[in-house]
Amino acid sequence: MLLAKLIFFLAVLFLLSPFGSPAVALAIGFVIALTLGNPFPDLSGKPAKYLLQSSVALLGFGMNLGAVYESGKGGILFIIAVVFGALMLGAVLGVLLKIPSRVRTLISCGTAICGGSAIVAVGPAIKAENDEMSVSLGTIFILNAIALFLFPIVGNGLEMSQAQFGMWAAIAIQDTSSVVGAATVFGQESLATATTVKLARTLWIIPLALALAVIYKDGSGRAKIAVPWFVFFFVGAAAVRTFAPLWVFPSVFDSLVNLAKAGLTITLFLIGLGLSRAMLKSVGWRPFALGTILWVIVATIALGSVLRFV
Repeated sequence: MLLAKLIFFLAVLFLLSPFGSPAVALAIGFVIALTLGNPFPDLSGKPAKYLLQSSVALLGFGMNLGAVYESGKGGILFIIAVVFGALMLGAVLGVLLKIPSRVRTLISCGTAICGGSAIVAVGPAIKAENDEMSVSLGTIFILNAIALFLFPIVGNGLEMSQAQFGMWAAIAIQDTSSVVGAATVFGQESLATATTVKLARTLWIIPLALALAVIYKDGSGRAKIAVPWFVFFFVGAAAVRTFAPLWVFPSVFDSLVNLAKAGLTITLFLIGLGLSRAMLKSVGWRPFALGTILWVIVATIALGSVLRFV
């Protein structure tokens, strides 16, 4: 374990250098997890979650509020179609694959909105058990790891524009971390579009969790709803950048954005460390089949729509 800790710190130093990137971070974390084990398993939980949310909020300092509004407005119809389409299709496929109600609901919500964050938010609302949460999270995490590597390759192969790729990534990739990671690789304009549209999609956590809490209500008390506050901090940061006095040097905001990108890279490293052998084994073929089929359908339809309309 001492060797694993030493490699952990060396990996962090490497990833914070100019050679580090989100995709490399995820890959290094995954390799360490499979070969040496995760030396700091507690960091892959709430610390990684809070680091991701803080990093996304800080990205707002690199964006103009007008551009944020335009990107969000342009993606609203795509978001609505994906959210409702994925939920309905997931319910049908889940029944056909004979997957328990709560598991198919969690995977569908993760695909429709924002991956692990949606699952964690919806889980308590539908009274999901720990094993149901683990299977659903494992399915989504594996697919997000694949998306982070696959999407930039497809985007470059199809010669997609920055705006097209950003919109596609925001609509078709589940977790915010992988959306931002893939868009970062593709370009700055892509990152701006992807982050804005993805956060607008994330807000659907609130009404969906409330609706599911009513559907699964069993009289045992109120369900706890997780509000994605970091979305509002992102908009606030963009507002600060937009209306900042002239004496505030742009380099200050640029430094905060660079800090956000470094935080995102480390977040993906911690997520990679969490993809252990135990997690891979815990995901049965039926839940994984549901997540994969649902994701492929959403990504394919979204790709065709973005190429045609954006």
